[in-house]
This record gives sequence, C-alpha cells and structure tokens, in this order.
Amino acid sequence: MSASIVMPRIMQIGAGALAELPSVLARAGVARPLFVTDATMVSLGYLDRATAGLEAAGIAWGLFDGTEPEPGEGSVLEGEAVLRAGLKGEAFDGLVALGGGSAIDTAKALSILGPHGGRIRDYKFPRIVDEPGLPVIAIPTTAGTGSEATRVTVITDTDADEKMMCLGLGFLPVAAIIDPELTYSLPQRVTADTGIDALTHAIEAYVSRKANAFSDQQALAALRLMGPNLRTAYHEPDNAEARGAMLLGSTLAGLAFSNASVALVHGMSRPIGAFFHVPHGLSNAMLLPEITAFSLSAAEARYAACARAIGVADDSHADAAANARLLDALRGFNDELKVPAPSEFGIDHDRWVQLRSLMAQQAIASGSPGNNPRVPSEDEIVALYDAVWA
Repeated sequence: MSASIVMPRIMQIGAGALAELPSVLARAGVARPLFVTDATMVSLGYLDRATAGLEAAGIAWGLFDGTEPEPGEGSVLEGEAVLRAGLKGEAFDGLVALGGGSAIDTAKALSILGPHGGRIRDYKFPRIVDEPGLPVIAIPTTAGTGSEATRVTVITDTDADEKMMCLGLGFLPVAAIIDPELTYSLPQRVTADTGIDALTHAIEAYVSRKANAFSDQQALAALRLMGPNLRTAYHEPDNAEARGAMLLGSTLAGLAFSNASVALVHGMSRPIGAFFHVPHGLSNAMLLPEITAFSLSAAEARYAACARAIGVADDSHADAAANARLLDALRGFNDELKVPAPSEFGIDHDRWVQLRSLMAQQAIASGSPGNNPRVPSEDEIVALYDAVWA
C-alpha cells in the first residue's frame, strides 16, 4: 500500500540557519512578508535577529506581534486585520512565523483566511483544506510542536470551548528554518512540556493505525535524538548538542505525525487545553504514561521498538520487558521534569468530573482516538480521564 508524503519545500537546518532568511524568502517567492510573533519574541531581540538582513536584501516587512498561547479565534482575527491592511498600500504576499507552535499555528490560520476568507471554524476537521494559501516560512523557537513541518493547525473556538484541528496541504509551511540557537533561552517548564509533546508526536506516529514506512523512519529517528537528550536540555539549557538534538527530533516527529497521524493522547489532550487552559504540551505529558499503559496490548512490538529507540531497552529485552521499561521511563520523565497531575495543576475536581463526558465526545469527534492501536469507547475515555486525575 502506498502512502502520500508531504513536507515543506525548503528546510534550512543547523546553527545559524536564521541568517539565511532573506535567501529562503527569495526562494519561496515572498517579497513583502508579515511577521507573526508575540511580544516576548520582540522583547528578547529575536525579531531583530530575524529581520537583520532583510533591509540589505531590499525586503520590506510588516509585524503582527499579538499571538497568544493556545491561540483562539480572537487573536487570529486581530492578525487577519493586520494582514488585510497590507504594507504601504501593497498586500502582504507571505507570512513569517517566529515563535513556538502558537505563532506558527496562527500564521497557518492566517495563510488560509487571507485569500479565502470566512471563519477558522469553517476549516476545521473533517474538512480537508488542500486549497493553497499564502506561503508560510516557519521559524520555531521551541523544540516541541513540530508545527513547522506539519499540515495541521489548532485554533481554539472560545465560544464553544473547543480546540479545532484544521488539516490539509493549505496549512503546510512552504519553508522551515530550524536553528537550535533560538531555543537556548527556553525556560525549564517550556523545555519540559514541549519536549514531552515532541516525544508524544513520535510515539503516536509510530503506533498509529495510519503509520507507514516513511513516518516510521522519521518517528524512530526522532526518538533516538530526543530520548537521551530531553533530560539534558532540561537541566543544562546551554548544552548546544542537547538543544540541537531536541529541535531536530521535534521537526522529525512533526514530519512523522503529519504523514501518519496522532492518536488517543492528542484526542484527549485538546479538550483539557480548551476547558482548563492547560498548555498543550503539558496536557500531553499528563496523559502519556496512562494512555500508553492502556494501549500497549494492541501494539506490543511497536511500543517495544519505541522503548529501544529512546534507549531504555535494547535487543536483549523481550517486548514485554521493553514495554515495562518504556512505562517506567515515561513516568520517570514526568517525575524528573515536574509534570503535575491535573489535580496538582489547580483544576477544580467537580468541574473535571462534570466535563469528562463532553471531553470524551470532543476527543472522539476529533478523529484522533480512531488512529490509536486500541480504539477506546466513550466510557473508556471517561475512565481514563478519571485515572489521570491524580
């Protein structure tokens, strides 16, 4: 059986890659980009670093710095107004997303809304958005979401308290600049949450019912990079080797799940973020050990391969032993990286109980749980929400 593989047309990878932005813009055919970022990226000087070479290259640019964590439709509408206003009477012809997954997802949404109009809810799954949008050049500053390499964007419908997954070629960046030097200033909490997010992407892509030979290779390569380096990047933020491995691993994990799929962890994670404002990577981390334990019996060999790629088992371990080590490792990551349970995050228990069924329904509607090796019923998802509470 064949698989349809998509990825950015241009990928500039390595320390110092940001300096190649003028060249990347030229190759992407973008002459008047709108930068999509947040105030923190501006204050830290990242925007200045990104735009340093544009004047010499004769490239004029505009700025929207109002992106927000876990972006909602409100901030997307603000960005759309800036996009439509243009630059000195001329329309922007591309977007440069500078930041974490929130900035990149916002730029992806704008790339479709700009030329095609409507509301972002008009484009949510199960609609597949393959019509071309404005070209996006994605520059990640976190090693986690992999959004720079995927055909997925996630925007929150604040009216419905729903994280909308939007999917299709229209959301795939034309180019990605993967520069680990941009991740050195990440706080420990963000390093942990985005790192486990990327780990989740790789594991779910590998065990997904939609996995294929291409996604398998990207997922395993991502796990080999991230498994030995996640703790190091957390404890030693200036460790260039660990930061580089985490960022490249994150991008490979993004390629893996974009060409396969995510599964139950992501399906259950999105409603937690929408209702309780838990950062996406953190909610994935809360769920990953318990969901892995639930799913193991349906894909023992696949999960064991993940354990070996991460480095917690080797060929001398039978699959059952490797999987026991995998569960220990995932729980160990959460302990060492101080991932709180939902009960420790400050979520109200009564509201958690009240919303479990609705969260389970939203999870199933996203389509992600159907890709899981063990496909859960709504009642089983509710029971899993109970299990991860504490």
